[in-house]
Amino acid sequence: MVEACCDSVYTALAAQNAGADRIELCGPGDGGTTPSLGLMARCRDLMSVPLHVMIRPHTRDFVYHDDDLDVMANDIVTAKALGMDGVVLGPLQRDDTVHLQQLMALVQLARPLKVAFHRAFDRTPDAFAALHALMQASVDLVLTSGQAATALDGAATLNALRQRAGDRLTILAGGNVRGTNVRELVQRSEVRQVHARAADPAIVRDVIRALQNS
Repeated sequence: MVEACCDSVYTALAAQNAGADRIELCGPGDGGTTPSLGLMARCRDLMSVPLHVMIRPHTRDFVYHDDDLDVMANDIVTAKALGMDGVVLGPLQRDDTVHLQQLMALVQLARPLKVAFHRAFDRTPDAFAALHALMQASVDLVLTSGQAATALDGAATLNALRQRAGDRLTILAGGNVRGTNVRELVQRSEVRQVHARAADPAIVRDVIRALQNS
């Protein structure tokens, strides 16, 4: 499965037309923020593949206070009402460990939508302790490079995380995934899902073509 990270109707449609299996829809900002109601609604009207939306009220960090959590909760309710298929979030403590209490509350609110934990995971000091917390919260997917600069660099850790997670949680490999490296990434990590940034639709197209030819 190829998930494409998109920030506009144009890039989302281009990714779907290229063969992307799922869209992660983001708003502006480094790493993406919550997309607007209008963007979510228009993409839902036009698209047939599953849509997962970023739930991130700011780009400052991944530490969320009560006001942030209220915003995130309202955004999750909006995403559900608009027919989104999943949400993507990642609350951390000040020491960069997973904020399990916040995560469990957000997961419960989001159901029955799928819940993915974004690359805040790669900031955690212990990837396997973080994975355990995500499984405790019943998160469905985690986007990670294996805590390396790129997913290919982190392939060994991705494989270890995949084995540890078993069928309880899906490892979604992301971080500079390109058509030139995705086959090696999949072979070395044995992941079944990859994430490609679709600011340039050609990136997603090349990733999909490489996998189809493998």
